[in-house]
Order: sequence, then structure tokens, then C-alpha cells
Amino acid sequence: MTATFILGILGGLGAPEIIIILVIVLLMFGGKKIPELMKGLGRGIKDFKDASKGGSDNSEIEKK
Repeated sequence: MTATFILGILGGLGAPEIIIILVIVLLMFGGKKIPELMKGLGRGIKDFKDASKGGSDNSEIEKK
């Protein structure tokens, strides 16, 4: 992800708001689950990009 993409998603959120959101996520999921969640999120974004570019065919998706 590029910095402009991340800033576009976050919009007008400042540092205090981002810190509060991160603390809430940490409390909800715990420190051990966060890497697993980020891995799944990254895989989902990659699959979405591949599908939107047409680089992935349906047979590959069905194998998973």
C-alpha cells in the first residue's frame, strides 16, 4: 500500500484517534491474534487486486 492510499482511507483522522482505534483493537483481539488478522486482511486485499485486474482465474480460487 502506498502512503497516499492509506491517508485517503484514514481521511481526517489524527494521531489521537488512530491511537484510540489501535488500543481498542488490541483490547478486543489481544496481541496474539493481531498478526493473524493482518495476514488474512493482506491476503484478502491481494486476492481482490488480482481479481479486479483479471490476473486470477476461477479455478485457482476454487482450489483454495
